[in-house]
Amino acid sequence: MSTTRGVRARARTEMTEAIKAEARRQLAEEGAAKLSLRAVARELGVASSALYRYFPSRDELLTALIVDAYNAVGASAEAAYEKAVLGDPEGRCPAARWEAVCVAVREWALAHPHEYALIYGSPVPGYSAPESTVPAAARVAGQLVQVARDAYRGPGIAEPRLGDEAGVEARRMAEELAPDLPPAVVFALVTAWAQLFGLIGFEVFGQFHRVVEDRSAFFVQAVRQLAHDVGLVRAKPEPARPRRSPRD
Repeated sequence: MSTTRGVRARARTEMTEAIKAEARRQLAEEGAAKLSLRAVARELGVASSALYRYFPSRDELLTALIVDAYNAVGASAEAAYEKAVLGDPEGRCPAARWEAVCVAVREWALAHPHEYALIYGSPVPGYSAPESTVPAAARVAGQLVQVARDAYRGPGIAEPRLGDEAGVEARRMAEELAPDLPPAVVFALVTAWAQLFGLIGFEVFGQFHRVVEDRSAFFVQAVRQLAHDVGLVRAKPEPARPRRSPRD
């Protein structure tokens, strides 16, 4: 009996992945607004009624694709962070961790422009993302907050200046998003998060055409500036030790 259930579970998983793969292909060709279960069923060679056992509506399918995309870019950011931590286990340079996370997000976006457009592009007409998308959507931002925590708990953070007019909002943000960090840092983090995706979106959607040529160099410099604005200090290289002569 358990063997039969296992076979059925694998078949369901395979069919679910096939549906999502075809939906992603249609996203790339037609855009999210034109996605339909009937079109997906037609390309898979099955009755549209069969797909409703997997995704009861187009919105359910869109939600699954959105969660997958958020999780994919979040996993890329987290992997880059972990690699940066291994390269600097003492946390001397949180700015390098910040840069690694940002570069990983950009690389994912350039490799998956249609999925990036689904989660960070124009809203899909008639679709409202449910609360179930929030945990996946927060993964990149959470990693940026973690970098700031590393700095705050480790080598220190240069707390940004905050105008009096933004004080109330900064304190609200800090209380809700990261109560263990100073409000000015949280305010700067939210600003940098928005600017990061603005930079990436401009590149993915072609807004830098005939404006920025070396986009990799431009991006790295821009995210280093964002790190500075948040208060992350880049560690200075240790001076080279003089070599001792054989006579010493």
